[in-house]
Amino acid sequence: MESVTSPTITQLRKTPLNPLHRRLAAKMVNFDGWDMPVEYPSSGGLIAEHRAHRLGEEDYLLVINAGTREKDIRWVRENTKSFDCVVEDLSDAYTQLAIQGPRAVEVLQELTDAKLNAIKNYWFTHGALCGLKNILIARTGYTGEDGFEIYVPSDRATSEEVWAKVMEAGRQFGIVPCGLGARNTLRLEAKMALYGHEISDKINVWEAGLDRYCKMEKGDFIGRAALERARAAGLTRTLVGLEMIDRGIARDDYGVYNEAGEAVGVITSGSPSPTLGKNIALAYVPPPLAPLGTTLYVEIRTQRCKARVVPTPFYKRPKRAAAPQTAKTA
Repeated sequence: MESVTSPTITQLRKTPLNPLHRRLAAKMVNFDGWDMPVEYPSSGGLIAEHRAHRLGEEDYLLVINAGTREKDIRWVRENTKSFDCVVEDLSDAYTQLAIQGPRAVEVLQELTDAKLNAIKNYWFTHGALCGLKNILIARTGYTGEDGFEIYVPSDRATSEEVWAKVMEAGRQFGIVPCGLGARNTLRLEAKMALYGHEISDKINVWEAGLDRYCKMEKGDFIGRAALERARAAGLTRTLVGLEMIDRGIARDDYGVYNEAGEAVGVITSGSPSPTLGKNIALAYVPPPLAPLGTTLYVEIRTQRCKARVVPTPFYKRPKRAAAPQTAKTA
């Protein structure tokens, strides 16, 4: 997960749902300057990751990482100065709720007139929701599961009312509130990169295995020349999935070693996998050590614990039937 320190911000920011999280006894942490829930008591060469929704021919909504908000907005404004466009920061205007899981369609369909089954993955629509008109409903998320992200007015009363209605609609399906800890475990199982871990301004798409999102054939764009040079130079490190063989949990920044005892890489994310019942991790290692089945060692509290390279994503949800096309998310 992201760093829990933020030296440039003296007072933590709070979302409109902050009082609700605290009433639900969530464990709160400093999430890059935001007071956010990490868990609930329950029984049951990249700027940052972002998502762009194309709202119209020349109208885009860019959804960015809250922890890198100021940096990302500065970057966008700096790099659009030569274009005839307006960049408006609407971060404080919306509350985003993520309803995730295999029953997400059934839960949310109780609250909206939008035809949710018609929305393809990474596409969106607008509809009435919880009595609110023209709400953006996107079939997106950061968990590797099916689900939706909804954008509602950010005033506290509206945000809490929508939260309450979602929880009530999901009661019959066993819905529970989840914090950043659960989100982090789920996105790790799905091998979804997180800024400051698998991706950063010092890591390029070739190393992170994200070249499917980089369309070099589409002409010029910011960073193209640097990416061409990096591709021509070849990889010195690549991202792999690890499954622990010995007991132990590989955590962020733990060292990775080869069988000769040489330091060869670093863990970017690691956690027990509730879905698989195994301890898993992602790590950067030299390409010769990336083949499946390669034995590596992770240093955990001075002990070198055996691990092996395994296929990723660690978990892949079953595919669902294709849906008619609606509005697209970039």
